[in-house]
Order: sequence, then C-alpha cells, then structure tokens
Amino acid sequence: MPATTERRLPVVALITLALIGFILIAMETMPAGLLPDIASGMGTSESTVGLFVSAYALGTVIVTVPAISLTRGFRRRPLLLVGVAGLILANAVTAVSPDVTVSLISRFVAGSFSGVIWGMLANYAIRISPPARSGLALSIMSTGAPLGFAFGTPLGAFIGGATDWRWSFIGLSLLGLVVGALILVVVPDAPGLPASGRLPLRRVLGLRGVPIVLVVIVVWMLAHSTLYTYVAPYLRVTGTGITPDLMLLVYGIASLGGVALVGAFLDRHPRALLHLSAATFTAAGTVLLVGHGSVPAILIAAVLWGVSFGGTAPQLQNALTHAGGDNADIANSFLPVAFNLAIFGAGILGGLLLTDFDALILPATMAVLGLAALGLTLHGRRSAFTDSSLPPSREKNHHARNTHV
Repeated sequence: MPATTERRLPVVALITLALIGFILIAMETMPAGLLPDIASGMGTSESTVGLFVSAYALGTVIVTVPAISLTRGFRRRPLLLVGVAGLILANAVTAVSPDVTVSLISRFVAGSFSGVIWGMLANYAIRISPPARSGLALSIMSTGAPLGFAFGTPLGAFIGGATDWRWSFIGLSLLGLVVGALILVVVPDAPGLPASGRLPLRRVLGLRGVPIVLVVIVVWMLAHSTLYTYVAPYLRVTGTGITPDLMLLVYGIASLGGVALVGAFLDRHPRALLHLSAATFTAAGTVLLVGHGSVPAILIAAVLWGVSFGGTAPQLQNALTHAGGDNADIANSFLPVAFNLAIFGAGILGGLLLTDFDALILPATMAVLGLAALGLTLHGRRSAFTDSSLPPSREKNHHARNTHV
C-alpha cells in the first residue's frame, strides 16, 4: 500500500504565530527604547521605568510553568486566544495608566500572559504541521523573535519620539487585535494533552535531555544578553565610532539569515547545525575582543553573532520539544523561564563586570560562555541534541505512515 500523502505546511498559520512572537519580544523590550520619554511623561526616574522590563520578566518567570501545567488539557487555539486577549488588555492598561504602580502591575500581568503563550507556541507549530517538516515549521514560527529584537524596539522608539510614548504601546495592542483575528481565521485548532498522557511537572523536568537543554539555554542566553544589554559601553571603549543602533541593526538583519539557514537544515542535520551555531557564536565573541579597534572586524563579528544566535530559538525549542515528547508543552514552558532568568542575570553580571573592568570584558565573557554552551551541546549530543527533529511519539507515527505494507 502506498504511503499516505502528508498534509501541506500551514505557512500562513505559522507566519501568524511568528507575528505573536514579534509582539511578545517588542512588548518586553520596548520600554528600553523609551526610557527618557516614559520617565518624563510619568514624572519619574529612568531607573524606575527600567523596572517595566523587570516586572514583565518577573511575571514570565513566576507564572509560566504553573499556568502551562494547569492548562495542558485545554484545546490550543482557545487557550492561545485567551493569552493574546490578556496580553492586549494588560498592554492597553500600561498605555493609558497615569500611575507607575499600576503600570508595573500591568507589566507583570502582560509578562504572565507572555510566558503562557511562549510555552505553547513551539509545540503548537509542530502539531499543526507535517511531522517531516517540523524543523521548518519551528523556523518559520521563530522568525518573530529576531524581528522583534531587530525592529520592534527601534520602531517603538521612533513612534514614541515622533508622537507620544503611549502610542507605541497602543500600536502593539492594535497589532495584537489584528493577530487575534488572524488566529480565528487561519490558525487550525489542536487538542490538549489527554489526562492519561500527562506527566507530573517534576517528572517532565527530569525527562532525559530536558535539564541539559535548559542549562544550554541559560548559558547561551547569558552569553548573548551580557553583551547585547551593554553594547553601548563596549562600542564606546572601541573608539571606532560605531553606534549601538547600527551594530544592533546589522546583528538583527544577520539574525534573519540565521533563521533562514536553520529552516533549511534543521530537519536534516539538527545536531551538527547546533554545534556549528555555538562554535560560530564563540568565534564572534572572540573577534569582538581581539578586533575591537577595527570597524570591519566589529561589523563582521556582528554578522557572525546574528547568524549564529538568530537561529538558536528554533534549534533549542526543537531539542526541548523532542526531549519532552508527549509532554512537550510543559517542557517548553520552562524555556521562557530560562530565557528571562538569563536576561535578568545578564543585567547583574554585566553591571558587576563593568564595575571592576573595562567593557572589553564583555566580548571575552561572551566567548567564554559561548564555549561553555558548545561544550554542553557536545556533552548532550546523545541525550538531548540528537539527529532527529521529531519528538519520539511523532517520529514513530511518521515512520508508521511512511511504511509500505
């Protein structure tokens, strides 16, 4: 009997999920580009406004895992719509709030809904896609994050500077409404996990491969964020005249190339691709250190940085989804927690390093932590970072559908 024809890749639905990722990243980082405007408009200090980012991250860290655990049995599309609606409302409160305390609470709530959405996006993209194209599906869905980093925050800063900072937040809420409508029209539903297939939270965290993937996420994200957060001090000490916006624009554009490369090769060579990404990331940090006096060297390193790190999200989500198996939603719920812990830690680590050293310590830290991430991916090549891009249960189903009787 011939093999059953597989359904087509739902590209429009995956692009819609990518738009959600763009909104989540832009919403989290936007206050960083609007610090003076928000501080002036609300009559407070820039350091207080900086807590807008911290409150968002804190909501993600605290709420994500228990929320995903409690909603494992819910159908995916209604749960996604609830998450997007909560995000829109919380962000709208931030946009109109005249009080800093109310704004911080709304940011915490927005971060909570963000964590729930992040925790389900990767496995949702895989569930609605053909099993053999799950790597490509993750890559398409993951384009939203680098786009958010590259263009979301600068665009918000531009809108805030041209009009009023509140319009930047209002614009994101309006975009969220559009995406919510698209979810209803183009994103297919998927069932929740049956009660019989749900493992307790602690057992999911202990699944073979899950812990080491989470450690790699923390180490690699810490390496990235320590320099990303403090890129301005690094560029000042180089004396090259390169501005942070140029550096991050080059990084952002290159990161889209990284996502494209991952989309092309993740389904066929996931393990080798991950090792190559970590090695290239480490090389980028090294070039930023030893070539810090050269404009071409710094810009080349920014390209290497973007290409190597831009595609890490689908690669690590793929590894975490594979390790989680039928409990991939819970496994992926730890991803935004690890991600935001690394962001929080990078702010502290970078600040401490700059207290005692000049800013060249930052690319050195990036290179050392990148090397540690590479070592961890090599160590976990059998348990977590395998050559399969499918979760175990779907791998079996895919094999069964393509077996001739």
